[in-house]
Amino acid sequence: VGLTGSGTKKSSFSQIFDMLSDAPTRRALFLGCGLMVLQQLSGINTVMYYAASIYEMSQFNEKTAIWLSGFTSLAQVLGVGMSIRLVERKGRRTLVLTSLFFVTLSLCGLGLSFYLARISSSQVEAINDEQCFSQPAKVWDGVTANCYDCVQIDGCGFCAGVCAAGNDIGPFDDGVCNFNKGDEWIFGACENRYGYMSVFFMVAYLLSFGIGMGPLPWTINSEIYPLTHRSRAVSLSTATNWIGNLVVSSTFLTIASPSILTTYGAFWLYTALAILGWCWLYCVMPETKGLSLEEIELLFRKDEDTSVEDLVAERETFIT
Repeated sequence: VGLTGSGTKKSSFSQIFDMLSDAPTRRALFLGCGLMVLQQLSGINTVMYYAASIYEMSQFNEKTAIWLSGFTSLAQVLGVGMSIRLVERKGRRTLVLTSLFFVTLSLCGLGLSFYLARISSSQVEAINDEQCFSQPAKVWDGVTANCYDCVQIDGCGFCAGVCAAGNDIGPFDDGVCNFNKGDEWIFGACENRYGYMSVFFMVAYLLSFGIGMGPLPWTINSEIYPLTHRSRAVSLSTATNWIGNLVVSSTFLTIASPSILTTYGAFWLYTALAILGWCWLYCVMPETKGLSLEEIELLFRKDEDTSVEDLVAERETFIT
């Protein structure tokens, strides 16, 4: 609990008001909370929470998807290890901007891998059930054109150019597939020649994220706030991170569905947000490498703000 000069306790509301009324702290808080929001909007927890689902969307079977999700998660651990080694050499700003640049490329690549998987899958030549003809869609026509579209419709599968109603055992219409001629009933995952492209960009994404955008927003938030407001500012930025986590992770499966943005559309949305975030950070984020906490505070001060002498007097009052 903060104290006034006379030793009177301040209410939590008054302390928050004082924090937001201080222009340098407000600028630092805007940067700190913005970093936390950007960390989440770049899609990290959709990748971590739904890695197996993403691989299944890439047309891997369930068992393979689970093993791949565990393997690719190690890339982030490696990235964090590299960050620990490089942070005092290259600086926070350099690592964050470099990390976010490659995160953006990886997100774009992930979206591209899903798009290529869709347009390269086997074409549908006939549809024998009305339910398999189309599905609700906002950014495409929703008409079943290939195997990828077909198997995303509940209760539909693909065989020999035909999209038909069925289940995991086979089509309901026995005339759809001629198993004696080697026809294969596909229900859930079409052949995808670009599947390992998704694996590559998932690994690249997690490695890039671990180098900067994973650990450094937390490091930067621990450095940029004045002593008088640090605990409350860090608490607020942490709350911002978890709110962003909740929003992004709870909406991913919805926006990645064929009826909203599709999987590739969702990753391209994250790509666009990451590009905007990179441009913003390039303009507003200072380098704090090698600076004392007092010197970092001065980075957020402008000529019209409280003088350095007043800052020192304020700190002495707080301590006493």
